[in-house]
Amino acid sequence: MLNRRDFIKLNGVTAAGMGIGLKPNWFDFQQLESKRISPNLRRFTSTAVENTITRIKAEIRDPQIAWLFENCYPNTLDTTVKFKDKDNKPDTFVITGDIDAMWLRDSSAQVWPYLPLIKGDAELRKLILGVLNRQSKCIQIDPYANAFNEKATGSEWDKDNTDMKPELHERKWEVDSLCYPVRLAYNYWKISGDSGFFDAEWQNAGKLILHTFKTQQRKKNHGPYHFQRRTEVASDTVPNGGYGNPVRPVGLICSMFRPSDDATIFPFLVPSNYFAVLSLKQLAEMFETIAHDHVTAKECRALATEVYTALQKYAIGHHAVYGNILAYEVDGFGNQLFMDDANVPSLLAMPYLGAMKVSDPLYQSTRKFVLSAANPYFFRGKAAEGIGGPHVGMGYIWPMSIIIRAITSTSEAEIITCLKWLKNTNADTGFMHESFNKDNPADFTRKWFAWANTLFGELIIKIHQNHPQILKQVI
Repeated sequence: MLNRRDFIKLNGVTAAGMGIGLKPNWFDFQQLESKRISPNLRRFTSTAVENTITRIKAEIRDPQIAWLFENCYPNTLDTTVKFKDKDNKPDTFVITGDIDAMWLRDSSAQVWPYLPLIKGDAELRKLILGVLNRQSKCIQIDPYANAFNEKATGSEWDKDNTDMKPELHERKWEVDSLCYPVRLAYNYWKISGDSGFFDAEWQNAGKLILHTFKTQQRKKNHGPYHFQRRTEVASDTVPNGGYGNPVRPVGLICSMFRPSDDATIFPFLVPSNYFAVLSLKQLAEMFETIAHDHVTAKECRALATEVYTALQKYAIGHHAVYGNILAYEVDGFGNQLFMDDANVPSLLAMPYLGAMKVSDPLYQSTRKFVLSAANPYFFRGKAAEGIGGPHVGMGYIWPMSIIIRAITSTSEAEIITCLKWLKNTNADTGFMHESFNKDNPADFTRKWFAWANTLFGELIIKIHQNHPQILKQVI
């Protein structure tokens, strides 16, 4: 095979000239082998997704970026979905990858990048409708659970000291677990125009979301949720009898766990509360417009206003270097934790979720903080720089944080740098991972993590839409 150095000599260009007006394209000579599973083994194939891969890949100059996009973007459909009809309705169970369970958060995020295609692909629309149907059932089984089994088979976590049920894989209460299905449902409705999903079951689930958020404001007592696990990992269990560290009821919603599935230190998790504000507004619109339930819609809006007002009072703190920024967690007593975690919702991801504008000065000052050494979980190494978290330990960067940094950036130079890091840290696997060692990308966690893969695909599509010139160069 013609190598890159010979290719450069053959075409009479310097290495610095690669990718700028160069024909023939280097990709024509360096065809990287697809890492997708064979077509006959794929769980689901979407014509719209396949056409998108073909169209966008043809416009990507860098062969490795094109290769990563082709492998990653369809990974959720290729490997993680179980789609069927159940009780005359579409039903879709979505595993995370190497864990055979469905997280409300992950399943929503995994199919999210396909939403723009559902108007042109009826089967893809039905598959995502099946996710919504399954999620409404899961929420009604237990609104405090983060992950579910396909059937009532029990779990390795059955011995956790909490109210486990055989349908549950894990029962870690995370505010974002109830926000993600709302985000998916609302945007499915807006894109498809189909409001039929918001039936009695989904309305019951929506009311349960509202009730759970109100209960976890803990205005009168702890509420029913508690969780303890026998473990040597402090972030895998909850202190104070399983009810968490104390809070002063100020209107914010308690979350015992972060979207990383790690326990919170101060239970008012700021990015998740911002996410809840947005979700409550979206629920209100669906209840009002689709169900004509003005009472529930009014309750949703009132709670959204209450939570947002409390965020303005308690979530903003002053940093000696970065000025006024958002804390990651607070307790209502005045204590604030300044950090950020890679998992979404994060402070970095607020504009990605639609909870803040990129141009907001508060977001910009917070962004500078979380992408600096002042954030205890920001790591800079030989391979890349990015945010990690306690879930996998110190010195491990999550590709998800690099992807979110690029998605929320307005700087083409920063986006290109992020692409370089992502390209150079896949350890020649062709996929994103949960995390990698900041100095050694070959040292990574989770070979099969569909959320990160599909999120990378979403990044490339957004770059293609907003900064197409970036993809016309070799990164």
